[in-house]
Amino acid sequence: MKPSKSLLRATACLALVSFGLAAVPAGPAPRIWPLPHKLEPLPVAFAVDETVALLVPPTRPAADLSLVRMLGADLSDRHGLALKVEAVTRVPAGRRYILMGAADNPVVQAEVARRGLVPPTAAESYLLRVEADSILVAGADAPGAFYGLQSLRQLLTREGGRTSVPGVAVEDRPHLPFRAIRLYLPGHENIAFFKRFLRDFMALYKFNRVLLEVNASMRLHRRPELNAGWIDFAKDLYYTQRYNPRGPNQTYQNSAHHDTADGEILEQEQVADLVEYARRLHLEIIPEIPTFTHSYYLLTRHKHLAAIPDAEWPDVYLPTKPEVYDLVFDVLDEYIEVMRPRLVHIGHDEMFFPIELVRGHEGKTMQELFAYDVRKLHAHLSAKGLKVAMYGDHLIEAVRGEGRKPMKSSTGWAYHMPGALTPQQVRDLIPKDILIFNWFWIDARAAEGRGEPNDIRLLDFGFQQSYMNFTPFIENWGRRSVRSGVIGGSPAAWAATNEYTFGKDMLVAFLGTVNLMWSTHWPDLPQLHRTVQDMVPAVRRNLRGRAAPSEDGDSAVPLDLTPHLSRGDFGVDLSGLRPGAIESRGRRFLVPAGGAVMAATASDAKNARPRAAGPVPVGADVSSIVFLHAAARGAANDMSYRYIHNFPDTADLLGWYEVVYQDDFVETVPV
Repeated sequence: MKPSKSLLRATACLALVSFGLAAVPAGPAPRIWPLPHKLEPLPVAFAVDETVALLVPPTRPAADLSLVRMLGADLSDRHGLALKVEAVTRVPAGRRYILMGAADNPVVQAEVARRGLVPPTAAESYLLRVEADSILVAGADAPGAFYGLQSLRQLLTREGGRTSVPGVAVEDRPHLPFRAIRLYLPGHENIAFFKRFLRDFMALYKFNRVLLEVNASMRLHRRPELNAGWIDFAKDLYYTQRYNPRGPNQTYQNSAHHDTADGEILEQEQVADLVEYARRLHLEIIPEIPTFTHSYYLLTRHKHLAAIPDAEWPDVYLPTKPEVYDLVFDVLDEYIEVMRPRLVHIGHDEMFFPIELVRGHEGKTMQELFAYDVRKLHAHLSAKGLKVAMYGDHLIEAVRGEGRKPMKSSTGWAYHMPGALTPQQVRDLIPKDILIFNWFWIDARAAEGRGEPNDIRLLDFGFQQSYMNFTPFIENWGRRSVRSGVIGGSPAAWAATNEYTFGKDMLVAFLGTVNLMWSTHWPDLPQLHRTVQDMVPAVRRNLRGRAAPSEDGDSAVPLDLTPHLSRGDFGVDLSGLRPGAIESRGRRFLVPAGGAVMAATASDAKNARPRAAGPVPVGADVSSIVFLHAAARGAANDMSYRYIHNFPDTADLLGWYEVVYQDDFVETVPV
């Protein structure tokens, strides 16, 4: 194509697209997120230029070098600055410097003492001081120093070609120790994105755990048939455009999770590299290896081990068959050898199978089989010195019911699903050193047996717990978060690991919950949404790994759209549009009064609405085009996991822009 000259066209399909801003503006993004325990502004900023030294002790400890190298990379790649590392025994007089380290860094120790500061002592805590001539990050431990660096990274500002850090005095520490995100192993094309997500999102915002569902998406040398079966399974569901298979008589099955690794196989070296990369960022990866339930990947080539072997794709194995554990232990052991975890998540949620179709259970109830399997896996993992985690829905009768739950398939066939273990069975049969993931905490669904009483039930049983499917909409967080045994939480992404699904669906959950888990300053939900909205451009820039030309200082030239606007109300209230000049991240837009419609939804008999705007000549080979637009009314956005075969189809198409090049090549930008 020849990009020397172009035209711009706008077309709308489902909702009116207009040039302007929403009626409720976002507030300014906080300088540091999660909100620090204590932050005091200081009067003078620190100017960052190439005269500034990055200081380390003479021994150049690996932990301290990793801090200065991460900061140095940011300054080089994003600010065009090359700062040198200097080894010193004390801070140099008359020099401007940045000094970072943990309590065992002697130069940091001496500087904290010289300034009369109180050194941080709580796990993962830090202090940060930015003054005119120096920046000091002092951590109580290596994670604390690392999190101090992440706050410093957030404070870096570039304006007018100059980089600076505002003057601040920060004292900070986490509210809870377990701050996770639950997601899938990425596919080959998303490994680079996953690393950016770890470094420039999870580490930057002070998460410290990754719950990583793996299934058979890593090369399993002991069980190659599982890799072959996994590919067959994923292709079948992708090609038939199904969310999940169905059991006999169209009984309900769910959670196929065939988009783990995008339905592909990663080599062991790739998985080990991701784990090690995360460790360097103080992120502990916890493999989630579904067992008993949701075990599709184990049974694709081993239907004879299934509780219901006649299913198209069985998802539950039968613990009464001894050879089951030859298979399961081979898989567990190979993942353990590659990933070297301290904690393994064994699944065990959602016994959705029909009891009537289970063969070979030898007179045992499903609850007895469940407990037997948990103990068997717990013993195997404990013998290796590993801790165990699992979902807890079948430990709570209020959630899963007592005994057997009557169901009816889409064909009208009546059957029963297993309910929960009895409280006595939980006390007698389930080891209490298992970490329970509590996804049944939502008070708004109390009619379904969910809510805060379940937190108390798990506490009474003697378990530690972490909230799963965690969102910032939790009620009574101040009380619940300090309850004994509550160690943290995990928002969960149930669709493929990629920039699109995370950016579309997960940012409020991710950013909102990490502030609950780290901070004790919790904005209300409207303020949280405004804050996240204002953080989104920087977050998306980090996730895509590159800045827009205008963010790099490329000049922005306004394009006059006045001749191309449609006038009239078109049956839609446009009073929320802000006329006049609007500043947005260094760019200036002029919005005319009285409405600024480019294109709108289909016409009706009363209101003739423009379906598309005419061509807008650009007439230049530009590096980018920046749109300022708003929708006049809401549209639908479902979660990406509803259409695994076509993620974009989960959001309404509002319209699109067409960039038409001189040779008539058209590039479409959907909205």
